[in-house]
Amino acid sequence: MKASKTLLFILSVFLLLGVSWFLFPAEGIAVGKTTLRFPSYAEDKLGPEKVIDVDSVLDNVSKSFEMNMSETLLDSLEFYRDYLTINPNRIHLPNNDYTYFDSLFYLLEHARENQKIYRVLHYGDSQIEMDRITSVLRQRLQEMFGGSGPNMISAVKRISSISLSQSYSGNLTRYALVGDSTSRKASHNRYGVMTQFCQTSGTSTVSFSQSSHSQAYDKVHDISTVSILMGNNSEGFQASLKADSYVGEAKQYHANSGTTLIRWQLPGDVAKGTITLQGSAEIYAVMLDGDYGVAVDNNALRGCSGTIFTRINKDLMTESIKAIDAKMIILQFGGNRMPMINNSKQISSYMTELDHQVKYFKEVAPQATILFIGPADMGKSYNGKVTTWKGLPELNDSIMAMALRNEVAYWDMFHVMGGEGSMAQYVKHKPPLGSPDHIHFTFLGAQEIGNDLAKSLIIYHDFYQLRQRLGDDPTLIEFMNKDRELIEQEKEAREKEFKPTKYY
Repeated sequence: MKASKTLLFILSVFLLLGVSWFLFPAEGIAVGKTTLRFPSYAEDKLGPEKVIDVDSVLDNVSKSFEMNMSETLLDSLEFYRDYLTINPNRIHLPNNDYTYFDSLFYLLEHARENQKIYRVLHYGDSQIEMDRITSVLRQRLQEMFGGSGPNMISAVKRISSISLSQSYSGNLTRYALVGDSTSRKASHNRYGVMTQFCQTSGTSTVSFSQSSHSQAYDKVHDISTVSILMGNNSEGFQASLKADSYVGEAKQYHANSGTTLIRWQLPGDVAKGTITLQGSAEIYAVMLDGDYGVAVDNNALRGCSGTIFTRINKDLMTESIKAIDAKMIILQFGGNRMPMINNSKQISSYMTELDHQVKYFKEVAPQATILFIGPADMGKSYNGKVTTWKGLPELNDSIMAMALRNEVAYWDMFHVMGGEGSMAQYVKHKPPLGSPDHIHFTFLGAQEIGNDLAKSLIIYHDFYQLRQRLGDDPTLIEFMNKDRELIEQEKEAREKEFKPTKYY
């Protein structure tokens, strides 16, 4: 072979390798069960794996909640002003309205006086399965406002919970909007407040007992109020309760196509009980609560991206939310849609779907405060490097914009945990805070996130209490509405004027 042809061949190989380097995707090319990989420009753009100091992140988040209680009123106002407007761990409020949670806090503070149980409905994907995250928020809020028990459960539980042991017998059939191929679908849309219901016919029982799980919080063990939310019941439908030594009065009902709330107020806390149902009815929820206070209900929807609520009968949902006194709705979604998103157009389409869900809840629960929690960081391996899913930061920002545009609060879980690359470090942390799938939190990680959410909400409550003490103090109103640059100038001037007292 001539030297010129040899040179041309070598140059052709280099050209082919160069083109492959530029065009080859970072995640490789799947061929059957095999993935072909090649060093590429896309991979090089990923850069080194982002390393997050998880302990430093957790410490900074914890410190962001701290305020020196010996500070002056002005110092306190500066803390709250900074937290509400620039702290990355804050709950983002629509129109920066610091009174957003006031109506909720007012009710919770008067729960004892009114002998009422006000409910927080926490809907989410598999991140909250087994009562993770929800259980922490429940414990912290019940410590403040009263309340106890594991709260709302389905008559038939598909996935175990850390907060309660339960079982059922007899003719109970579960229908659910969300589930695998074994989940039954109803011929109607009366799925109820838990996005599912259990059809009972003949005689059936629902039994419950205290959880022995090591992760269960103490408040879930105290049950003194048992309720059933049902609908479309037959003539003569009957429900009775036996709990420890308590034998509740059997309650009988005429036929009703609407919703009915059955409630037993027990003389004290019970450790276990059995509800017996006779007749035909749709059981939308069973509630195991305290005498008064707040109930935080875990509604985990594995595989759901939060776009199914508009498929539930609107009248039924409105009646249910009113009957159970639900005063706050938490929607925690986004992660399950991420694997199906490849571009901004698909994110925009998803935002349209979520927009419909938020509007739905604002219609069926006009008195409820709504909080949207965005997705956690999710790790994916790109040619051996675990980094954040492409598009996840844009997805998170888009959900926040959608929520605030609809005048709904938003908690940015993605950035609270450290932002891009954080889940990979949560997995490597000792002990692990993230699961090996680089998607879910471990129990310990969920506990951290639940505590961060609770602490942030409590800061808004602390600020609410301060404002109640001050009343319509013009100093507070003027300060909270003052331009930030002017505040910084005034603060700097005060520090320059300060002269320490000399005692010698």
